[in-house]
Amino acid sequence: MITAPQLEIAVLVLGMVILMFEAFATKIDKRVLAYAAIAGLALVFIATFFVAPTPPPNQATGFWNFYTADRLSIFFKQFALLTTMSVLIMMIDYAPVVRSSFPGSPDGLGEFFAVPVFTCAGLMYLVSAIDFVFIFVSLELVTISFYVLVSFTRRNPLTLEAGVKYLVLSALSTAFLVYGIAWIFGVTGQTNLQRITEALANPNTDHGAALFGMVLVLVALGFKIAAVPFQIWVPDVYQGAPTPITAYLSVGSKAAGFVVLLRVLQPFLMLPQIERLLVLIALLTLIYGNLAALPQGNLKRLLAYSSIAHAGYLLIGVVCLDGRAVVFYLAAYLLMTLLSFAVLVIVSQQTGDRISDFDGLGKRSPFLAFAMLIGMISLAGVPFTAGFLGKFFIFYAAISQRQIALVVVGVVTVGCVFYYYLKVVRAMYWESAAKIDKIPVSAAFIRSRFWMR
Repeated sequence: MITAPQLEIAVLVLGMVILMFEAFATKIDKRVLAYAAIAGLALVFIATFFVAPTPPPNQATGFWNFYTADRLSIFFKQFALLTTMSVLIMMIDYAPVVRSSFPGSPDGLGEFFAVPVFTCAGLMYLVSAIDFVFIFVSLELVTISFYVLVSFTRRNPLTLEAGVKYLVLSALSTAFLVYGIAWIFGVTGQTNLQRITEALANPNTDHGAALFGMVLVLVALGFKIAAVPFQIWVPDVYQGAPTPITAYLSVGSKAAGFVVLLRVLQPFLMLPQIERLLVLIALLTLIYGNLAALPQGNLKRLLAYSSIAHAGYLLIGVVCLDGRAVVFYLAAYLLMTLLSFAVLVIVSQQTGDRISDFDGLGKRSPFLAFAMLIGMISLAGVPFTAGFLGKFFIFYAAISQRQIALVVVGVVTVGCVFYYYLKVVRAMYWESAAKIDKIPVSAAFIRSRFWMR
C-alpha cells in the first residue's frame, strides 16, 4: 500500500525532473516535457486508489497532526491531478503563443510546463492540511506558483498588469491569513483544527477574540474563492493571464479554497455569527457575480464574473455544511469549465476571445461549437446536465436547512445565468461570421476530451 504523503513527494520529484531536463536537454522539443508531466501525473492518479488508511484524529501523532488523508482529501487530490493534466493538455495547444512572447530568446516552455506540477503538489497538500501552519505553507506554494504562471507571457501588457494585481492583492490576503492565524493561536494556544475545536468548547475561552481571528481568515479565503467583496482581482487577472492558466485559477484554486473553507469552519460552528456572515457573503456574491456578467462582451471576462457567481452557489452548500453537494457541484464545474476554456484556447488563437469572435462558429467548426454548447448549457444549469444536478443538490441542501433567503436569491439569479451563457450559444449558431474560415481542431484538444470523460 502507498502512504498518502508519498503522492505529493512523487509530484514534487516529477516537477524537479522536468526542470532539470529543461535546463540540460536543450535540443529536445519542449512539448515532450508536457507529455512526460501528463504521464507522471497519470501514474500518481492511479496510485491514489491504493492509499493506506491513516490514523483517526484522536490517535494522530507527529506529521499526522498536520496532515490527513480522509475520503474528502483523496477525492480532491484526484481532482487536482485531473485538473492539472487537462491544463497541461491545453498548454500544448497554447505553446505557439508562449514562443511568440519570447522572440530571439529561449521560449521558457519547459518552465511553463513544470510550474503547474508544483502547483498541483501545493493543491494536494492544501486539501490534506488540518493545521493552520500547514494550510499557510501549502497555500503559499500554490500562490507563488500562480504568481509565475499568471505573468508568464510578461511582454504582453495585459498579462503584466494581471500579474502585478494578483501579486499585490494575494500578498494582502496572505497578511490577513497570517494575522488571523496568530490571533486564533493567541486565544486558543493551538493551530491544529481538532484541538482548536476542543479549546473553543471550553467556556473560559474568549469567543469574541476567536471570532475576530476567524473573520480575518475568512477574508484571506474569500480572496482565494473569489467571494464578494474580495473578488476585485478576478476580471482583470482572468483576462490578462494565459488562457490555460485562467482555467487553472478558475477550477483548481477555487476547489482547494472551498475544501480549506469547509475544514476551517468546523471548529467555529458553535459561533452563530459565522453562519450569518457566510449567508451575507453568499448573497452578495450571487447578486454581484450574476449581474456583473450580464453586459460582458469578452468571453474570458464573462467566465471570470460567472466564476464569482458559481462561488456564490458553492457558498450556499458551505453555509448548509453539505460537503457532498459542494463536491458534486465542483466536479461538474471542473468538467464544464475546462471544456469551455479548451475551446477558447483554440478559437482565441485564430480570431480572438470576444463573444463576437464566436459568430458563426457552428459553420466554421461544428465540433468546437458543439463542445462549447455542452459547456455553456451545463454551466447555465439546463435540465438533465451536470450543472443542473449540481444546482439542484445545492438548493435542496438550502431548503433542508431552511435558508430561504439563499434559495430565493439563488433561483432568481439563475435567470441571469441563462442569459449570459446562452449569448455565446446564440453567437455560435444564430449570428453569421463576416468571413467563414475553418478552425482546425488539434489532436491535443481531442485528447483533452478523452481526459474529461
